[in-house]
Amino acid sequence: MSIPLLPKDPDTNPASEPKTKTSRPRAIRRLVIWYRRNAAVTTLVDTATTSASAATNVAGTVVSSAGTVVSNAGSMAGSMLQPLVFDPLRRLQGGDSNSEPKKIDSKDRLWVAVDGMGGDNAPGPILEGCLEAIQRLPIRIKFVGEQEKVFKAAKQIDLTELLNEAIQSNELEIVPSGPSIEMNEEATAVRRKKDASINLAMDLVKQGKATAMYSAGNSGALMASAIFRLGRLAGIDRPAIGALFPTKDPGQPVLVLDVGANMDCRPTYLHQFALLGSIYSRDVLQTKTPRIGLLNIGEEECKGNDLAIRTHELLSNETRLNFAGNCEGRDVLSGNFDVVVCDGFTGNVLLKFLESVGSVLLDVLRAELPRGRRGKVGSAFLRSNLKRIKKRLDHAEHGGALLLGVNGICVIGHGSSKSLSVVSALRLAHSAASHGVMEDLAELQKTPIKQLIEKKVEPV
Repeated sequence: MSIPLLPKDPDTNPASEPKTKTSRPRAIRRLVIWYRRNAAVTTLVDTATTSASAATNVAGTVVSSAGTVVSNAGSMAGSMLQPLVFDPLRRLQGGDSNSEPKKIDSKDRLWVAVDGMGGDNAPGPILEGCLEAIQRLPIRIKFVGEQEKVFKAAKQIDLTELLNEAIQSNELEIVPSGPSIEMNEEATAVRRKKDASINLAMDLVKQGKATAMYSAGNSGALMASAIFRLGRLAGIDRPAIGALFPTKDPGQPVLVLDVGANMDCRPTYLHQFALLGSIYSRDVLQTKTPRIGLLNIGEEECKGNDLAIRTHELLSNETRLNFAGNCEGRDVLSGNFDVVVCDGFTGNVLLKFLESVGSVLLDVLRAELPRGRRGKVGSAFLRSNLKRIKKRLDHAEHGGALLLGVNGICVIGHGSSKSLSVVSALRLAHSAASHGVMEDLAELQKTPIKQLIEKKVEPV
């Protein structure tokens, strides 16, 4: 005798009923116990669940099946660690870098000169990045380099066909140069090697044949070449290198300058850096009213050395700036400032320290994972995420920085730049050119900075 089945209650959803602990598969129970026992992972989980209202949904999903748990654990780790992830060009990219390139109208393309021989691994990775950039960005490339080495590198990495297509379509032009300036040479080599790639690329900007230039080569030589060939903006004593640092908001980086161009500074130099950084942050990073901070050892205006105290006075009296006060080292990444100014020695130490954060963070979290089978399970969830975090925190992976204060757009790349870094740097150069940064910087010439400052404070 068959027993008739009861009709299902339409208001009852079996999937929504909470499962008891005994009904869970053994693997799921072990996984939950592992998360509870592991201090490092538990801390991350607690942080994520308290900051998001989706905790109940996660709890309901965890007990559904082992496959679902693994999937959600990966996505949950990604959301937990998202505040640490930093993409300094997120605003400029305007989308996923892995998405299909959109068709670009040739009339919208801008010429950018590239020092093809600059960098530790040039010209191969530089050429590869340029060929990818012209597919994704509205730019044309004047690739300056030793012609024989360029074509040899293209053949070695199977880019000959793509290179020829770019040349035929007038999207890339090879500009022959003489012997390049090596990474270990003195900056004065730019005077001796007049036909070096870095000099010829700078000349293209000066002659108006390119709207910007990019080099991952010798930074000292690049700065010297820019000063000798482009010249400084009127009223600017020293150009500065501005680098983007992460903040709590991954979409709002902070611009720190100078990070290495000027080891010894006067108060007037830091005041000029603040003006340059404010214009850059406003035009390129689209910050409506950039908040300027002065790197110091305390928030009080009486704190710090003589340079900091006298610079604070200048910035406080500057009506063209939104000066937010002193910025302590712990506040650089807080998101409370859009621009932080300091001397080049301090800024370079800060930059190099930040470059180590990614690898140190990965090593610490890896050490906190338990050994054995449980450790392997946890590592399977988090290892790829942590490696991506390290890569995205590494300044070498994010293109370059603008050399501010010279009469032209110059982007300095890291010596070890790979193809993706080149694409990001060229995107930065295009954004600076298309947002009219040079026009706004030229406005500084109408109010000579020296005349404005010398009435208030004597130089050091």
